[in-house]
Amino acid sequence: MARSLRNRNAVHLLTRVLNSVSPCSVTSMRSLQTLAYEEVRAPPTDKPYTSTAFVLHGLLGSGRNWRSFSRTLASSLSDSSPPSEWRMVLVDLRNHGKSAELEGFDPPHDMYNAAKDLANLVESRGWEWPDVVMGHSMGGKVALQFSESCARGDYGESAALPKQLWVLDSVPGEAKREGSDGEVEKVLETLQKLPSSFPSRKWLVNHMLELGFSKSLSDWIGSNLKRSGDQETWAFNLDGAVQMFNSYRETSYWSLLEKPPKGMEISVVRAEKSDRWDPETTQRLESLSSRGEDESRGKFSLHLLPDSGHWVHVDNPKGLLEIVAPRIHSFSF
Repeated sequence: MARSLRNRNAVHLLTRVLNSVSPCSVTSMRSLQTLAYEEVRAPPTDKPYTSTAFVLHGLLGSGRNWRSFSRTLASSLSDSSPPSEWRMVLVDLRNHGKSAELEGFDPPHDMYNAAKDLANLVESRGWEWPDVVMGHSMGGKVALQFSESCARGDYGESAALPKQLWVLDSVPGEAKREGSDGEVEKVLETLQKLPSSFPSRKWLVNHMLELGFSKSLSDWIGSNLKRSGDQETWAFNLDGAVQMFNSYRETSYWSLLEKPPKGMEISVVRAEKSDRWDPETTQRLESLSSRGEDESRGKFSLHLLPDSGHWVHVDNPKGLLEIVAPRIHSFSF
């Protein structure tokens, strides 16, 4: 038994070392029959990585949205004392980014299957399970579902819970329509009425402005295009993304926050200027955060990111780094 365990550990170590070698800080995009992804490392990248974090984007985004922040986070952890070498895996969720170009992601397009895609990626690549999973907006709920499914045994006995889960400006319960301006719904409804291709990014941005959307939102929508011949087309599968948004809105993970699995810490970051939060939800999170420790469950913490709206990695990346990096570094991986 001891020899078998040593052999398995040796195989895991060899796999980790081989997978850690890459010629630059951002490797080329992998387009597999599982999710597309890219890896970000702190230079020099010839060092074997010791830990892995999955980074999950939000609705209509892609992994590349988080490239700059992930590189900075990896460098911060590498420069800390003692140093730790991290591999950041920036995933394109189903119906988004490069994954939207791949087949094999059958409906329903919901949080459960989006999380299962992550497990399939780990298993198909022969990786160890991620130490940290960080998700923004819709990606935050995919991260919560991934942890819930791991704890429930949905991914088999070999699956290991992440030690830390970061939920970035993502409401953990059902998204309430009351008190909301319905901006996301308006955007999705508008996009569904548009043609599938456009003469240019500038044309799309101007069209969104004419419809009354803000410049920042219009520019962001325009950034999610790809070239197709002499036209621009969406870099996501719009119908599938709409289904994912509906699942995001209808799914609740309060029970997971109330009793995190033992050995795991769930950290929620609320952006100070975000319009996603209502007083009832904030108060409930603050109450969970103020509880005393209980050995029968994992930990929960709540963090306020000042001077930031919903786009936390753009509005205040330095503040976000100051919240995330020390807590990851202080954890035993």
